[in-house]
Amino acid sequence: MTVQRNKLELQRYHAELKPVWNSFVGTAKNATFLHQREYMDYHASRFTDDSVLVFQDNKAIAAFPCNTVEDEVQSHGGLTYGGLLIGKSVHAATVVEIFHALGDHFRNNGKRRIIYKAVPHVFHKYPADEDLYALVRVGARLFRRDLSSVVELVNRPKLSDSRKNTARKAEKAGAVVVELEDFTEFHGLLTHVLSKFGATPVHTVDELQLLKARFPEQIRLFGTLIGDRLHAGCLVYDCGHIVHTQYLASSDEGRQMGALDHLLLDLIEKRFVDKRYLSFGISTEDQGRVLNTGLIAQKEGFGGRGIVHDFYEWVL
Repeated sequence: MTVQRNKLELQRYHAELKPVWNSFVGTAKNATFLHQREYMDYHASRFTDDSVLVFQDNKAIAAFPCNTVEDEVQSHGGLTYGGLLIGKSVHAATVVEIFHALGDHFRNNGKRRIIYKAVPHVFHKYPADEDLYALVRVGARLFRRDLSSVVELVNRPKLSDSRKNTARKAEKAGAVVVELEDFTEFHGLLTHVLSKFGATPVHTVDELQLLKARFPEQIRLFGTLIGDRLHAGCLVYDCGHIVHTQYLASSDEGRQMGALDHLLLDLIEKRFVDKRYLSFGISTEDQGRVLNTGLIAQKEGFGGRGIVHDFYEWVL
């Protein structure tokens, strides 16, 4: 169904619009490669995609990646952040109109609310907080806030003594940081670590290999080897000016030797020194109500400081 409002035209995404979607995402001021259809569609069987492209004068000016669960819209349930992706030339008044049009579109399709996950500002390529203003205008409310840690690499605080000392242990043990192409050993290590907390990796090893094949420059795996054994690993998502540590894992022996600290220090001081930010991800639990102080202290030891991941509820 196509919805029109004040010269805006909304079209529900379908496969024939893939080139248009990807072309727009490549230029949007707050999009990353996670919003490309090759990434979003790898787990298409798990979600009912209900994404929308917004056109003005037959040109795509915005995109809303989302899925639906019964009468609820989620932006997007398979992504850490979704939000409205906005073209660089789009003005604030138009963004407000887009939100009103989205409300009409989903309301007409029997939806009752939208769960909106804003793109954290450090992932913006250019200022793009017009959506946060528009959310207030349409009556949405902030209902969840997670705290994430980001290192500003060009101006980072001094490394804590504890992180330095731990990293030196691995160096003395002969640790070497290498880039890996095969995810099997790392996924096994990650699975072992998460099993202690009753959890499993979001991605299977086959999914990781698939995504790596689709995004070889953006998805990169680094590991700490001591001898011929992998003792720590970090899966990095390279979003251009910012890199994000999607997964971190260390063996029990590697933890004692500081293998992960050695690896992270290598990424910060050598591999990605030309980037602006390194993102460590959230340290909150129970939908933001609990701060994992031990986890965030480790990230702060590397210079990580807080940014928020905000979730809004918009009742239609």
